[in-house]
Amino acid sequence: MSFSAPTTPESIFTYGSPRLKFGAGASAELGYELASLGVRRALLVTDRGLDATGIPARVAEQVAAESVELVVYADTHVEPTDASLNDAIDFARAHGPFDAVVALGGGSSIDTAKAVNLLTTNDGDLMDYLNVPVGAGRAPAKALLPLIALPTTTGTGSESTTICVLDVLAQHVKTGISHPRLRPELAIIDPELTLSQPAGVTAASGMDILCHALESYTARPFSSYERKRPEQRVPYCGANPISDMWAEKSLSLLASSFRTAVREGSNVPAREEMALAATFAGMGFGNAGVHIPHANAYPIAGQVRDFRPEGYPQDEAMVPHGMAVSLTAPEAFRFTFDAAPERHVRAAELLDPAAERPADLADFLPSVLVRLMRDIGIPAGVGAVGFDKADIGALVEGTMKQQRLLATAPKPVGPEDVTGIFERSLTLW
Repeated sequence: MSFSAPTTPESIFTYGSPRLKFGAGASAELGYELASLGVRRALLVTDRGLDATGIPARVAEQVAAESVELVVYADTHVEPTDASLNDAIDFARAHGPFDAVVALGGGSSIDTAKAVNLLTTNDGDLMDYLNVPVGAGRAPAKALLPLIALPTTTGTGSESTTICVLDVLAQHVKTGISHPRLRPELAIIDPELTLSQPAGVTAASGMDILCHALESYTARPFSSYERKRPEQRVPYCGANPISDMWAEKSLSLLASSFRTAVREGSNVPAREEMALAATFAGMGFGNAGVHIPHANAYPIAGQVRDFRPEGYPQDEAMVPHGMAVSLTAPEAFRFTFDAAPERHVRAAELLDPAAERPADLADFLPSVLVRLMRDIGIPAGVGAVGFDKADIGALVEGTMKQQRLLATAPKPVGPEDVTGIFERSLTLW
């Protein structure tokens, strides 16, 4: 099944990205960038694990040399929740006002900074802005402060995107806020900040890079939608020539660096390529969109019971976002294959140039993904993180709430399709 041809096909795609500063040592120039924006007092959002390394203190000292004060919030929750975001928002309101917000850390810190920036410049609460149907889907009416993102993990691409992702605890579901005003003003990518990333985190967050690239590359083409009015345009506009370029380059970088970065965390060239891959994939999916694997990941993460992944805090159960995305990816791409066979084949060849084409080309991308997942230590399916067949109904219900994402899939997706993907993903090997 495919989408019916639009009566008036879309002929316009949109593209947006932050200013970018990339390279070893780039983080030392944060003070200059803040001062150039006229900032004298900024909020730095980070997490306890990173704070213990001394990196935030070093950054604050460097920034002070430019006569900029950083107030540090270091209680970011890994995989943010509505409760943890509200804690950060309360802190910012109590210690403000600020001229800018700085995010130093992984996607959790960057997404927390986005929520803080939104709710300290606009009225209302989180539920007002969460995507429909979980929240009201309200758009921010007022401009936000400049946000500068310094990622210390390679994966989320949040430094490039308009998206903030969180768990809504009462509903046991992951969802997000999406609006162009959430996109950082500047992304400072310093590969040296990623050298301390544990192997398990490198593997999980790297699978997020990979799925960003694959999902944006296989997303519904922008021209398959009905033409929109200017005020209807959203950041996720479907696959387009610019997002395709970023996705292809990201896949090529992953082919040469992903396994090495997991095995050899101190390998600087591999870390640099992973940082580039994350940035490029973010620039692609932040405009084209993602689809089924990400929609499936939200209930996986939201309904976890007792899984505790290596390399992450062990005080509570969690399935890291990139891991959750990857667990149904092979079967999701088997499902979408017939919508764009040539793209699935091309993606497999970019990711593993040495792989031989199987007799059934629908197996090509799933088999390449499974080999990679096994090599880097990703769990062998949804069953390996604590779910069984009895849980599939609740997982499917959670996925079907992610209509913003499912609308970007290259073919229609119903509950029975998602059920099949989850059933085949209980054990991948």
